[in-house]
Amino acid sequence: MRGIHSPLAGALLLLASFPILAGDWSNWRGPLGTGVSTEKNLPSRWSPDPSKADNNLVWRAPYGGRTTPIVQQGRLYMIGRDGEGISEQERVLCFDANTGKLVAEHRFNVFHTDIVSVRLGWTNLVGDPETGNIYAHGTQGLLFCFDKDLKVVWQKSLTEEFGRVSGYGGRVTSPIVDEDLVIIGFLNASWGDQAIGRNRFLAMKKKTGEIVWWSSTGIQPKDTYYSTPVVGMIHGQRTMVSGGGDGGVHAFQVRTGKRLWSYLIGPGSINCSPVLNGDLVYIGQGEENDGENTQGRVVCLDGSKVVDGKPALVWKVDGIKVKFASPVLDGDNLYLCGDTGQLYCLDAKTGKQKWDYLYGKNTKGSPVLADGKLYLAEVNSKFHILKPTETGIEKLHTQFFRSKNGTEEIEINGSPAISNGRIYFMTGSDLFCIGSKDPSNSETDAATQKEPAAGEVAQIALFPADVAVKPGTPLKLELRGFDAGGRFVRTIEDGEWSLAGQRPPEGVIPAPSAAPAVPPPALAAVLEGAGESRLLKVAPAPPAQFGRVVAKFGKLSCEARVRVVPNLPYKPNFANIPDGRTPGGWINCAGKYAMVPYEGRKVLKKLAVNPSPLVSRANAYITLPDAKNYTIESDVLGTKVRDDLPDMGLIANRYTLMLAGNTQQLRLVSWDALPRVDKSIAFPWKQGVWYRMKLTSQMDGTALLVRGKVWPREAIEPDAWTVEFRDTVPNSEGSAAIYANATGILEGKVGCEVLFENVNISPNKTP
Repeated sequence: MRGIHSPLAGALLLLASFPILAGDWSNWRGPLGTGVSTEKNLPSRWSPDPSKADNNLVWRAPYGGRTTPIVQQGRLYMIGRDGEGISEQERVLCFDANTGKLVAEHRFNVFHTDIVSVRLGWTNLVGDPETGNIYAHGTQGLLFCFDKDLKVVWQKSLTEEFGRVSGYGGRVTSPIVDEDLVIIGFLNASWGDQAIGRNRFLAMKKKTGEIVWWSSTGIQPKDTYYSTPVVGMIHGQRTMVSGGGDGGVHAFQVRTGKRLWSYLIGPGSINCSPVLNGDLVYIGQGEENDGENTQGRVVCLDGSKVVDGKPALVWKVDGIKVKFASPVLDGDNLYLCGDTGQLYCLDAKTGKQKWDYLYGKNTKGSPVLADGKLYLAEVNSKFHILKPTETGIEKLHTQFFRSKNGTEEIEINGSPAISNGRIYFMTGSDLFCIGSKDPSNSETDAATQKEPAAGEVAQIALFPADVAVKPGTPLKLELRGFDAGGRFVRTIEDGEWSLAGQRPPEGVIPAPSAAPAVPPPALAAVLEGAGESRLLKVAPAPPAQFGRVVAKFGKLSCEARVRVVPNLPYKPNFANIPDGRTPGGWINCAGKYAMVPYEGRKVLKKLAVNPSPLVSRANAYITLPDAKNYTIESDVLGTKVRDDLPDMGLIANRYTLMLAGNTQQLRLVSWDALPRVDKSIAFPWKQGVWYRMKLTSQMDGTALLVRGKVWPREAIEPDAWTVEFRDTVPNSEGSAAIYANATGILEGKVGCEVLFENVNISPNKTP
């Protein structure tokens, strides 16, 4: 049987009773997720100059980045960027933690994002001490599970599979590992109840990537965000707490995803991570405050006292802009970094400020507390070692970094990691290990967090909770029961199962109507078997669809989301799709596109009523991200509004063939913000005219040949390709998609629209 079961839960509690090896700094905030290490005899000063006496420099490696390394099982792992132009990529690196020798490397391209190159590699890795696996989230949305040697165990493309949103500012979230789950939060818009953008959390089996649950904050987000979830026992429940892109801090049951409470701090995003101390949650933010004309707020919440879905406020302090750095708790002292290099000490019980200390100018990285000292980097090229007291700070050492020519400062955006008597951190150009020449094997005393015994079944869940399958593919589903506290009880053998269509988008209440809209059809499939699991067999037709499997047990109910992805060749019949709907199986399409009548037939229109770039520009993904060696074609038409024309095009293997309206170009690009590939030519196309677009990709030795052509639909297809590019650092796979950017949208006025017709995706013929 797959999934959580009683013996496993018992084993996890048993494992938690053993000390955690200090060498396993597997989370960017340490083995306890608090930014605190119990190690002793750590350096009070150091120098990057090996010729100086008592320099405490163990090794230095020429690999820089913007984030925090992790250390696990004697190895150090980091994420960063490398290369220029066509060869610019992200990469995950593995080093021998004792020597700094590079052991392994995994490189991958950037695509489907507006984030620029200087902000690549800005997530934190997380390790799993049980398996030795490493998890990484790339800027383009690839979520990797690597083994200890950086061989891919499994991966997902969060953007192409679930409509993950990234933004220009580089705010991309980091995953966590808890028990048998890997969990990540992000903004997304995909299909059905997830068609409208929300801040959602996705939990997967850490060994396979199968989806266990989705959960939402239920609040419209304002921005992308950085906050990494933290797990602890709150009010007898194993609870995950995280900031969000909606200005709130939110708590969920870890094993079920049930939202327990939310607390709004401000209207912007929450970027720092919380600190937990029993039932208390400490977190801050650096934007406008909710209900106030001030900026910056720190709060202490009591997660055991929840009324109407809101935890009790123990205290709040306004005016401290904790924008990026996460707090550290030291007994009754709470240390926080303001965004302009100010270190504050608050009384953890009352919030009263004890002292503050100006250590720098610009804060991104979070402090780490160890051996009575704070190890803290600032963006402006300085690494500090500070000793906090009840009355202030004793400055022990500050190390300043410049480039090799001495003319430029080298940024430090991450936090240090502490392992076996050594401190690891990276600047923008180098990776440093300082501390003891001989590594220790000290241990972190992890106090056992006891849970009450599981009670009666009070909630149920289907596993997997969300799945993409091909027509005709069988799928095994399992019904599981949990108690009110989110503890697994048993698999359910006597539940009732049925099939249903997709849900309406989260937060949308259908308007009253004399003639209610026809609901989406039920999933075309059959359920077979009995007992605790069922075998779902998806019908071979329709070729693509959405739907749900619904299970009931007494008064309890749950459901699993099922996306049926088309096999190739695929040519959807738009005439069969109701007005206002979108094609089945397409991701990030609902709410941005809609079927409309046009000159006696059906076409798919890019909606042009919302000026937000998150809605006005949209890739609608059709196939799975592992598709390769195919051709996508479509007829396209753009309308003109005032002086604006839209952008419209096709995507294959993560390359976009685009008719750019206002620049009157035909562009073949990959990576929106900084085109790694940019083959552009002048192409004066006309509004209101149908064009046929065709994009194909095929391996040519070790490179990928990408070719596109465009011609007026009424003309004969030309033999020659209009643009082509041979990519020596290729995207070897990727979802087929359509692209449109509805420009010229003003408040209350429709902008430029794009129409699509006769979409066709076919496998390439083998030469």
